[in-house]
Amino acid sequence: MKVDIIFRNADIIDGTGGPRRRGDVAITDDRITAVGDLSEMEGGREEDCSGLAVAPGFIDPHVHNDLAVFTHPDMASVVSQGVTTIINGNCGFSLAPLTAPDPLPQPLRMLFGINAPRFGSFGEYCDRLRAEPPAVNAGCLIGHGTLRVNEVADLERPADEGELRAMSRALDKALGQGGIGLSTGPFYAPARASSTHELTEMARVAQRHAKLYVTHMRDEGDRVVEALEETLEIGRTACCGVHISHHKCAGVANFGVSERTLAIINAAMKHQDVGLDTTPWTASSTILNSGRHRQAQRVIVAESEPFPEHAGRDLADVAREWGVNLDEAVERLLPATGIFFIMDEQDVQRILRFEHTMICSDGIAGGTHPHPRVWGTFPRVLGHYARDVGLFSLEEGVRRMTSLTADRFGLKERGRLRVGNFADIVVFDPATIHERATYDTPVRPAEGIVSVYVNGTAVWKDGQVSNSRPGHVLA
Repeated sequence: MKVDIIFRNADIIDGTGGPRRRGDVAITDDRITAVGDLSEMEGGREEDCSGLAVAPGFIDPHVHNDLAVFTHPDMASVVSQGVTTIINGNCGFSLAPLTAPDPLPQPLRMLFGINAPRFGSFGEYCDRLRAEPPAVNAGCLIGHGTLRVNEVADLERPADEGELRAMSRALDKALGQGGIGLSTGPFYAPARASSTHELTEMARVAQRHAKLYVTHMRDEGDRVVEALEETLEIGRTACCGVHISHHKCAGVANFGVSERTLAIINAAMKHQDVGLDTTPWTASSTILNSGRHRQAQRVIVAESEPFPEHAGRDLADVAREWGVNLDEAVERLLPATGIFFIMDEQDVQRILRFEHTMICSDGIAGGTHPHPRVWGTFPRVLGHYARDVGLFSLEEGVRRMTSLTADRFGLKERGRLRVGNFADIVVFDPATIHERATYDTPVRPAEGIVSVYVNGTAVWKDGQVSNSRPGHVLA
């Protein structure tokens, strides 16, 4: 039997969390055709993977690349980490369906820029994505914040019943056209005034489609427990699965609170459908005027429209140079984004160690000085936290970024090295894999990622993108 490609003599890490085993993996066209001892099989091309691991391509459940799939279709920051599938539309903000006129409120403007393309329906967005595929597979949540901007006349109040019906109809249509779930972000201004009732009614629509309610909760700092309880209440009332995005406990006053939040989540899992993901960093990143600079021990200016020369500088240094306080410096720098050191390392490790936690980057491709998570998240987990710190085995680390995520979001035939599944594959060196992106030099590909294949086509090899665009639209 002849196949297209055989990866020979690999340590096979199949995505289930089970122990690695020595063997070969064969692919033909876009599918995995055999796994095991394939000494009797011939490949059109064969790669010797002695000393290397072959695993399912990593799945990032939380990114903001709705627009970047068109503007940065090679997805270099994504594929260089071994990621083959991304889920967009998070934190309540999706590029489709977007019908509101400019100027868009923040953070939509930050995410999608000035003169963002408009898609009257989610179906239109998917049609363009199929016509102009990126290097990776892409699914997309439907953002409640986007629907709010489209339908609610005054974002400073809860939606009235007419507006709620309009948002529900729009969500129902978008989910029917392939949206893989609902995302909310009551932390952010466009949705901050939304009531629990409003969010619950939107979750009911997601439940009718058997899709998840995915949320950047109302608070991740002083009121994180209250926000968590609201999220769980929404899930119970709507009979809908809930998923907590980038779980964290922000601010010095909340260091250690993850012991309580994880206990609440663990108890809730016994009675309702709950999931979560997190990032392996003690700093977060969002719009500069989010208020997080008051909780942070350090703030780096990531981007500033009026002062691009300050990207990468500490906010405190900019404020001192200008002779103003931090609040005034923030106002001068707007529109801007920042990197906020607001988490405790012990909380990060505790949340990572929790057996149900998936790995996400919360990344946005592009920018001159992004958070290092954009280029380094997945290698950091496997290199630093699995291999060096020993939080869990390498096999368990791979499970948390493959099968666990695929099952949670209903991504069929992905996330496992299994015959018949799509050939999303990463080849990496377990001994050397680590992130090279840092807070000072964030735009750097990881070490130890040898090659990456999406649907059987190489998208990263020999330290560079291939410029192939084999990604599928996932619905």
